[in-house]
Amino acid sequence: MKLITAIIKPFKLDAVRDALREVGVNGVTVTEVKGFGRQKGHTELYRGAEYVVDFLPKTMLQIAVEDSQLDKVLETLGSSAHSGKIGDGKIFVANLEQVVRIRTGETGRDAI
Repeated sequence: MKLITAIIKPFKLDAVRDALREVGVNGVTVTEVKGFGRQKGHTELYRGAEYVVDFLPKTMLQIAVEDSQLDKVLETLGSSAHSGKIGDGKIFVANLEQVVRIRTGETGRDAI
């Protein structure tokens, strides 16, 4: 099993969610986060005063998948979150040792 963590632009969330549903992903955890990469932030004006926005709003998705689903989910995430502009985000993949569904006690594949 794998844990996929994807950092995407917030306005891409609906498109990504719909695309993941189409490939059989049943659950996603979504968190609003802030951060920066090569984008580095930007300068804005507010009431005549200039200030620097160092951390930009992003959306973080966490998805647990079986190994057999990994390539399809990565392809789907990449294509649905892509805008071609700086700041599109990143996808991280980590091994998932164990999963337990709290309500039923199911473990492993059955808990996803």
